[in-house]
Amino acid sequence: MENEDIMVSICCITYNQEKYIGHAIESFLMQKTNFKYEVIIGDDCSTDRTCEIMESYCQMHPNKIKLLKNVQNLGGTKNQVKVIREAKGKYIAICDGDDYWTDPLKLQKQVDFMEANPDCVICCHYTKVIDEEGKLVYEHPEPKMLIHYYEDLLIGNRKETRTSSLLVRNTKEVTDIDTYNWYYKAYGADVMFKLFILSKTEQKIYVLPEVMGVYRLHRGGMWSLLDSKIKQDRSISDFNIIIAHFPYSRLYKKKLLTYYLNKYFLFELKTLNLSRAFHTIYRLTFTFCGVSYI
Repeated sequence: MENEDIMVSICCITYNQEKYIGHAIESFLMQKTNFKYEVIIGDDCSTDRTCEIMESYCQMHPNKIKLLKNVQNLGGTKNQVKVIREAKGKYIAICDGDDYWTDPLKLQKQVDFMEANPDCVICCHYTKVIDEEGKLVYEHPEPKMLIHYYEDLLIGNRKETRTSSLLVRNTKEVTDIDTYNWYYKAYGADVMFKLFILSKTEQKIYVLPEVMGVYRLHRGGMWSLLDSKIKQDRSISDFNIIIAHFPYSRLYKKKLLTYYLNKYFLFELKTLNLSRAFHTIYRLTFTFCGVSYI
């Protein structure tokens, strides 16, 4: 398959997901498109049957699926970067190995939309959330078209943009993120990924008003079932990465301060993390805004 013929590179990372990886791969292979696509899967040194399952799919679809086996555990962010570097398509679709797609026309619909809307750098769609037993946890009752701008993501508004729904243009702005050290320090690398792309391109995220994928809550998930205090602490850490490394206007500097005070400040007081609170407020009160990526 010639590189220039590939429209979409499906990028998937996995680690010890023998219960789920087959479902994810099947949802990739069921896609009905008028273009060629490839599947790239990065395994981060799984110790269960994940690799065995993936290898069986590779044998059945050698021209469609590429398996990258890490020689040492890289962690989710570095594994994702490694997989994306291999992408040859005009677009990159992302889905972790424990999630899956439900609509066989998902990729076709997203590519058609992106081709018709050059101001869109990321196209997402609505997703259901299920638990380990497959029971429905969340599904929006009335999906509608959403548009997210860079400033929306700055203050935490990113509704229905879960990673498993994401299709992004494969441009230098997208792949450049792996050159910034702060990216590897972030807990919510998926949030930083979207924020960085919108900031660099000054384009938008469109969310199609259809449910076309599933996000799975389970004990092996990196984020979904973490203790709420750990989640909050990590969210504040990521917030500080954002205000230190992303540009924002004077108006949004004030909005970020208000967002911090309303969402995080009380937690900082309760956990006696006063030093971090002081530095966050100081940065949003006394330092210059519009900092660059460093």
